Amino acid sequence: MNDDIHISNTLGELFVRAARRFDDRVALSDDHGAMTYREMGEQMRRYAGAYRAAGMKPGSAFSLLSANRVEAVVALAAGLMVGMRYTPLHPKANVEDHAFALQDANIDLFLVDDRHFAEHGRDVAAQCPGVRTMSFGGLDYAPSIEAAAEMAEPAPLQAVAGGDTPAFVVYTGGTTGRPKGVVHKNRSLVTNLLLQTSECELPQEMRFLAVTPISHASFLFILPTLLRGGELVLRAKFDPARFVDELHTHRITSTFLVPTMIYVLLDRPEIWERGAGPLQTLVYGASPMSPTKLAKAIEAFGQIFVQVYGQIECPNIISVLGKADHDLARPHMLKSCGFPSAATSVALMDDDLNPVPPGEIGEICARGPLVMEGYWKRPDATEEAMGGGWLRTGDMGRMDENGFLFIEDRKKDLIISGGFNVIPREIEEVLNRHPEVSIAAVVATPDEKWGEAVMAVVVPRRADFADAAALIESVREAKGALCAPKRVEFVAELPLTPLGKPDKKALRARYWASAERLVN
Repeated sequence: MNDDIHISNTLGELFVRAARRFDDRVALSDDHGAMTYREMGEQMRRYAGAYRAAGMKPGSAFSLLSANRVEAVVALAAGLMVGMRYTPLHPKANVEDHAFALQDANIDLFLVDDRHFAEHGRDVAAQCPGVRTMSFGGLDYAPSIEAAAEMAEPAPLQAVAGGDTPAFVVYTGGTTGRPKGVVHKNRSLVTNLLLQTSECELPQEMRFLAVTPISHASFLFILPTLLRGGELVLRAKFDPARFVDELHTHRITSTFLVPTMIYVLLDRPEIWERGAGPLQTLVYGASPMSPTKLAKAIEAFGQIFVQVYGQIECPNIISVLGKADHDLARPHMLKSCGFPSAATSVALMDDDLNPVPPGEIGEICARGPLVMEGYWKRPDATEEAMGGGWLRTGDMGRMDENGFLFIEDRKKDLIISGGFNVIPREIEEVLNRHPEVSIAAVVATPDEKWGEAVMAVVVPRRADFADAAALIESVREAKGALCAPKRVEFVAELPLTPLGKPDKKALRARYWASAERLVN
């Protein structure tokens, strides 16, 4: 049998289909203008012509450093149409991590956003002299892709056929050392698209507001929007003062937020005064959400929440907690990360990949067509993560009698104090319920008596709140003396990873700097 019969569509082909199908509907908009599907297709042709004139071909590698803007979506679509391999760069990462990604992924073409990353892009390009650099709009060190497109012959609006080569190399957030390149082929990317469309309860009429970076989570909602003839409304950053008004004025029907964004919105009067307007689906993920704050969010927005759980290695949809399960009458469900998706097998395993007994905590492991191919040029890391036929997520969880998953903590975050295991997330949930706490993170600190002690780092709602004893007592009452923090530190803000999660690595570094190792 010809193996080609099972080759997947490519994302490039799906962008082409959308551009051809919906003509004069608005496809993309940002604060600087809008573009119809017909115009998007024409611009894809011009950008693809510029790529080819620059020597790019199927298998060449390109990377974007851009805020959310119309040109970035078109440049991405054009590259995928040509059959190039894509590496996104997260807008909040530093110069060194960006330069490392370009060099490690063997990038041929680096595209820079002239409005938001001119100086940053210059510093990255200076560290990567072998990488060709272009920009939107034109910069002194990076010629304009628009000018190149005007001089080049437009490419046909036709995608390179699917193949078995890497389509994406996406770098991890770097919370456990040097970022690793996660390799995905079109197989896993199209699987993700199908799961996003079928399991996220997205509205039929899609007007999606992208306020998280399209380099990461919001990217996964681009094609679900465009393949339905919807409009992708792009914003360069999350503006909580503007967000609710955007929902109403642009008649937004769906969006994606990380929990920290939802927490900020809950502290503003606009959502309580005006409501969510036409918003039908609010997808959230990237980090666990406080059940107490989730209940408050349901009161503010309505029962429109969908939680997706995944990671770059198995993007977004290992499991889904749907709207019906965001039920205030069943508050225990607000702690769940959902039910395994249709394309993913999930099991809870011990360190030897043996299933743990029902009801016990184990590492969440996944397999199926959504899982990555492996880590770019890192066979040892690939074997560590995937050896034995399962992807080890590094998340510790349990499963209830109905098959719903509950994440208890990241495996590496476990605190061992006096020989007993302490799960930081359980303490964070108690602290986050306190009316004076905006957000809290719990880490281990070295302790001569206990080995490791529980440390709470708290962002208070009021700058003058500093009652550590009250917070410690609230945990003691809820979880017992073992879980009560030995110390509480009040800060104005928590460090965040590029994905918007509390950066536990950065927090731990504050307290373990003089230690020879990060366990005690």
